[in-house]
Amino acid sequence: MKTQQLAILVAVGLALGGAGLYVRNQQSAGYRQSSAQLGGALLQGVDASTLTGLRITQGTNQLNILKSGNDWTVKERGGYAANFGSIQDFVRKLVDLKATQPIQVGPSRLPILELVAPDKGPGVLVELLGADGKASRSVLLGKKHTKGGQDDGGGGLGGMGGAWPIGRYVMVDNKIETVTLVNEPLANAEPKPDQWLEKEWFKVEQPVSVTITHPEATNSFSLTRTNEFSEWTLVGATAEEKVDTAKTGVFSPLLSSPSFDDVIVDAQPAALGLDQPVQAKIRTSNGWTYTVKIGKAQEGDRYPVQFVTEAQLLTQRNPAKDEKKEETEKFNKDFAEKLKKQQEKLAAEQSRGRWTYLVSKWTIDSLLKKRSELMVDPKKDAAPDNADAISAPVGFPNLGQ
Repeated sequence: MKTQQLAILVAVGLALGGAGLYVRNQQSAGYRQSSAQLGGALLQGVDASTLTGLRITQGTNQLNILKSGNDWTVKERGGYAANFGSIQDFVRKLVDLKATQPIQVGPSRLPILELVAPDKGPGVLVELLGADGKASRSVLLGKKHTKGGQDDGGGGLGGMGGAWPIGRYVMVDNKIETVTLVNEPLANAEPKPDQWLEKEWFKVEQPVSVTITHPEATNSFSLTRTNEFSEWTLVGATAEEKVDTAKTGVFSPLLSSPSFDDVIVDAQPAALGLDQPVQAKIRTSNGWTYTVKIGKAQEGDRYPVQFVTEAQLLTQRNPAKDEKKEETEKFNKDFAEKLKKQQEKLAAEQSRGRWTYLVSKWTIDSLLKKRSELMVDPKKDAAPDNADAISAPVGFPNLGQ
C-alpha cells in the first residue's frame, strides 16, 4: 500500500472516530448526575406547620386543599371541610420522602419515567403552598415502581398479573438532577375532591318515631315504638294491613352511622328533585329530631340528600332529694361533660346541615320504602288450598283424620 493511500485511510479513521465520540458526547450531554443522596431527605427544610395549602394537578384536573384559620377546606367543593387526618398523613409522607435509588437521567428519558408536567404529559404535580399562598416547593410524581406480577421479576418498572406499587419516580422543584426513586408510591395523590372530604356526618341514636312522607300520599307512613328495644307499630294501620316485623326492623339501626359519597356545590332543588322530595322525620328517645329530604336518583344510583338537626338540650340537672354532697359533685361533673358533648354534636351537625350531599342508595334505602312494602307478602302468608291432600303420601292413611 502506498504511503499516500495509508495516510488517507488513517485520516478517514480518525474522522469517523471523532464523529462517533462527538455523537456520544452529544447524547450524554443532557444527562445530569443526581444530586440526591441515597437515604437523603428530598424536601429538607420544609416545616409542615407553616403550610397554607396543597395543590394537586393531573392533566386538566386540579385540586386545592386550603387552610382557613385552623381548618382545612376543599376549594373545589365550595370550601367544605377536608379530612385533616388524610392531609396530615399525606404531608408527612411527602416531607419524609427519601431517595432509595438516585437516577442519572437526561431529558429524553423523562417521558419513560412519566416525569412530564401535567400540561404536557402524565406526571402528577404536588405543590406545597407557603404563607403567601404560592407554591414554595413542588414534587412531580412519575411512574410507579411495582413488585410482583409475571412481567416484573420482583422489581421492574411495570408488571402484570397482580403487581402492586412499592415506590415511585419523582423530581423535586422541576430540577432534573433531583430525579430519584422513592419507596413511597403516594397512591392517593389524585385531584379527586370527594376523596379528601371530611366524611363525619350526622348520627341518629335510639329512634322511637319515624314518619316517611312521599309525594304520593298513599305511599306515606308513620312508625312508633315505646323505646329502643321494642318493636315498631304502624300508626293508623287498617284491619287489612298486616305488618311484617322483619321489614320494620330495619328502622331500628336507622342512620346510626351514615356516610356520604360527595358534596353537591350550587345545588338546584328542582333539578335534583329536592323541591318534591321523599321526606323523613325521625325523633329519638333523648329528644333529638332529624328531618331528611331525599331527591331523585342520580348517576350511579346515588341520591341528593339534605338534613336538619334539632334538639332541646337539658342544660340543668335536677338533683335527687337524698343525694349526698360527694354524689352531687360527681353527678354534676358527669352531667356537664355529657352536655358539652351534646352541644358539640348539635353544633357540628347543624353546621353540616347547610350542605347538599350525594349519598349511596344503600345508606338511605330504608327511608325510600313505601307503605305497601312494610306488609307481609300475601303469597308467602297464604296456606296452599290442598294442604290436607299433600299432608300425606298417596296410598297412606291421613293420620290427622
